[in-house]
Amino acid sequence: MEANKQKHCAAAGQEGCCEHGQEHRHEEHGHGEHGSHQHGHEHGHNHGGECGCGHEHDDGCGCGHDHGAGVEKSEAVSTAWQVAGAIALLVLGHFAAGWPAVAVYLAAYLLAGHGILWSALKNITRGRIFDENFLMAVASLGAFAIGDMSEAVAVIIFYRVGELLQDLAVSRSRKNIAGLMDIRPDFAVLYENGSERRVDPGEVAVGQLIRIRPGERVPLDCTVTDGESAVDASALTGESVPVAAAPGAALASGSVNLSGLLTAQVTAVYGDSTVQKILDLVSEAGDKKAKAEQFITKFARIYTPAVMALAALIVFVPPFFTGWATFSDWLYRGLVFLVVSCPCALVLSIPVSFMGGIGGAARNGILVKGGDVVDRLRAPKAVVFDKTGTLTLGEFAVSRVLPAPGVEEGELLAAAALCERSSGHPIAVSVRRYCADRDPGGPITAYEELAGMGVAAHTEQGVYYAGNARLMEKAGAAGDFSGGSGAGTLLLVARGSQYLGSLLIRDEVKPGAKEAVARLRELGVKKLFMLTGDREGVAKEVAEAVGLDGYKAGLLPQDKVAAFEELTKDVEGVTLYTGDGINDAPLLARADVGVAMGGVGSDAAIEAADLVLMTDEVEKIGSAIRIARATRSIVLQNIVFALGVKLVVLALAAFGMTPMWLAIFADVGVALIAVANAARAVFAKP
Repeated sequence: MEANKQKHCAAAGQEGCCEHGQEHRHEEHGHGEHGSHQHGHEHGHNHGGECGCGHEHDDGCGCGHDHGAGVEKSEAVSTAWQVAGAIALLVLGHFAAGWPAVAVYLAAYLLAGHGILWSALKNITRGRIFDENFLMAVASLGAFAIGDMSEAVAVIIFYRVGELLQDLAVSRSRKNIAGLMDIRPDFAVLYENGSERRVDPGEVAVGQLIRIRPGERVPLDCTVTDGESAVDASALTGESVPVAAAPGAALASGSVNLSGLLTAQVTAVYGDSTVQKILDLVSEAGDKKAKAEQFITKFARIYTPAVMALAALIVFVPPFFTGWATFSDWLYRGLVFLVVSCPCALVLSIPVSFMGGIGGAARNGILVKGGDVVDRLRAPKAVVFDKTGTLTLGEFAVSRVLPAPGVEEGELLAAAALCERSSGHPIAVSVRRYCADRDPGGPITAYEELAGMGVAAHTEQGVYYAGNARLMEKAGAAGDFSGGSGAGTLLLVARGSQYLGSLLIRDEVKPGAKEAVARLRELGVKKLFMLTGDREGVAKEVAEAVGLDGYKAGLLPQDKVAAFEELTKDVEGVTLYTGDGINDAPLLARADVGVAMGGVGSDAAIEAADLVLMTDEVEKIGSAIRIARATRSIVLQNIVFALGVKLVVLALAAFGMTPMWLAIFADVGVALIAVANAARAVFAKP
């Protein structure tokens, strides 16, 4: 099993597991598979790469300029004017002869290439010799020295145009990626004492009221207090269908109000808001390099000095040992060899590919914490799921209504609604939701919470009971308490000593969970398991319903790691764990890839996992794998293409079959094509 070398530190508390027994105990019923978990970690970020070409910048290319910064409009215009002037002088030089021609060519060369010469000199003084500016300077000045002045100028012009196009492509790619997560709010409309004023979102405190007009971005996490609207949360969740917003609805910062005016109360300061956490996460993702990125950086440190040495051998060895061609011919070949040598296409396009994959995943509501995660995610061999909140909804619901003989269903539901009217227990909430229009109303004169048994509601018509078999025995009610078939919590209901029937309550399987498991099998996942603190019967029913290979039930939080180890001990490859609670934190750290079903605004999920599914849809695990594979495929395409072209052109250059312009294409042109290909990762099909 592949060890995860770059996992986060896990700190997890321990809580009791959730056992949904068939007894309804209001005081003792705990939900161990719910809630959030605390998780701390440290990130070590190495900003900037140093490739060995001698220059240090975002991509570690060593090409002599910062590809990561993109290109400003003014810079592009200036370059265009310089190139146009150099072309005009180049044409003029063809009509001149002698020293005037030399002067014209030299002017054209300096106009187009002064920046290259200056950068090469600066890098030499800093001890950075092997960069692309140095290579171009040597090659072009060498062409001047052997009398190929027009070619020297043409090569510099071609190089400047290629570099400009390359920088524009990189800039566009990075802007596309950044634009996918352009969810940062520009302002917040503070609503105080009946008046409004625009402020920076960072100035708004928890509890203050804000107003959000149609078309405006929600600036902070908040709860609607007034107004109704439809909200577009696609930038956060990847879901295009708008969600309804009414009083009481929670809104995540970064979503967009579509229709009505909303007044909302702020629930988190901007630094703790969903939008800021997501932006921080995406920003950090770029610092975690995949194995391919790390390899290329190391490769460049060896590759460029090696080809410099080969170029020197091409220039100086053959003229002394063979009579084939002149020294100037070998010098020209060596100069061409130098131009081809820079590995710019590799070290530039590969990080752009991984960032594109991360951006493409974000478009689909999947937050990936770095290129290293993309690398591991492409081929998981085992996936282990938590149950509650992952494969199931994490919400109780009435599954079956079982009236006693001679009792109408409506009578049973009315009694259940009456009993659970005042209880805050999750089961009581599910009953009230199901029986919303069945409550007979009327006063409850006394209300009792009976420890370990249930509740008793005293009314003028008598006493109503709702709970387990022990409560029925206490009330003197007799009947069939088996609840028929089906796993879940059985709520028994009686009026005085008359048994009215029961309600089967359980956590339902998520829609699409079965299809998600089937999709993972299609993607090559060999083993699929479930770990849960719930009862054996419930676990078996869920596992069979979604089509898992196995499960372990009745687990305490501290038992889950050992169970995970046992289930995956024979797995050769990447293991993936999906969970959402505090009891899942150790496993999120242990698995090669930890996936959080955190939903928007879940602090623990965003902190602990390698991957966060913003919509809690288990189906998106398959989407994440497909995006990772598409990204990896693009990376391999760029590696094969760039190395293949360079090796062919280098071989041709050694035999004098490569003109300087083709050498420039093998460097700048190949990089441009590779970057353009890398941009496809943004739109990888999930």
